[in-house]
Amino acid sequence: MAKRVGIITSGGDAPGMNAAVRAVTRHGIFLGYQIIGINRGFKGFLNGEFINLTSRSVSGIINVGGTILHTGRCPETKTRTGMSKAVKAINELDLGGLIIIGGDGSLAAGYALSKQGVKVINIAASIDNDIYGTDETIGYDTALNTAVEAIDKIRDTATSHDRIFIVEIMGRKHGFLTADVGLAAGCEFIVVPEMKVDINRLAAELKKGKERGKTSEIIAFAEGCGSSAEFGKKIEKLTDLEVRVSTLGYIQRGGRPTARTRILASRFGHYAMDLFHNGKANVLVGITDGALSAMPIHQAIKHEKKFDGQTFEVLRTLSV
Repeated sequence: MAKRVGIITSGGDAPGMNAAVRAVTRHGIFLGYQIIGINRGFKGFLNGEFINLTSRSVSGIINVGGTILHTGRCPETKTRTGMSKAVKAINELDLGGLIIIGGDGSLAAGYALSKQGVKVINIAASIDNDIYGTDETIGYDTALNTAVEAIDKIRDTATSHDRIFIVEIMGRKHGFLTADVGLAAGCEFIVVPEMKVDINRLAAELKKGKERGKTSEIIAFAEGCGSSAEFGKKIEKLTDLEVRVSTLGYIQRGGRPTARTRILASRFGHYAMDLFHNGKANVLVGITDGALSAMPIHQAIKHEKKFDGQTFEVLRTLSV
């Protein structure tokens, strides 16, 4: 029997996860491995939900959003008992290693498993692009394009009614997605957790914009900054202008992955199996300065990705 490798998608879903599953499966089979899919994230280990993946079972999924393996949060694996159950299941399945596709929570789980002797390779997948050790994550480009397309449409109605729109973008802890969305969509302002906002100054700038003849003004607002509805009320009170709030929500997680996302996911999955086949483990697969990279998990988990405030400065200049 071929050596077995497990693959799991956990935490928040991201477009391109299927492309990564496809790449790991097909390249793994090419290298002589049997690929075992774990369904519904780490719950699958606790509930015994496993599937043998073949080249045919991953056919036709590269263009599909979400994950065919399904996913979910599993608080139990954060406990010693839950982690012990997962390790036991991995041993019983006779898995030589585990490929984990996901974000920061998946990285933490991978680190915990590695300390229990499990050979782990994490693949960075998150629409937030907030994982240290990679310049870009699977799903980020797709979410970025989805949000920009939505704001382009919002701009039409904002211009028609001479309104200020606050558009809430996903990102509980970080504003990487919000900043790039704001720049790509030509938003007038961005509000992110990393930078304190002076609401009085922002309101004054909005009023000046109207005085200069701007027919629409859009603020990209990261969800981690609090209530966008309350923020909108404050802006309306300070400016005496008409304000509307639109929350994009989970549409940013779904949809067909862009070509860039598919390519990145395919390269990550292929590289992850190459690393494992060559005896490398307990690393995060990412991309740095255009080249595939493998950072030790213990290093990636101890650092926080830094927010680049330069995007904010560029946006301020271009939004006049």
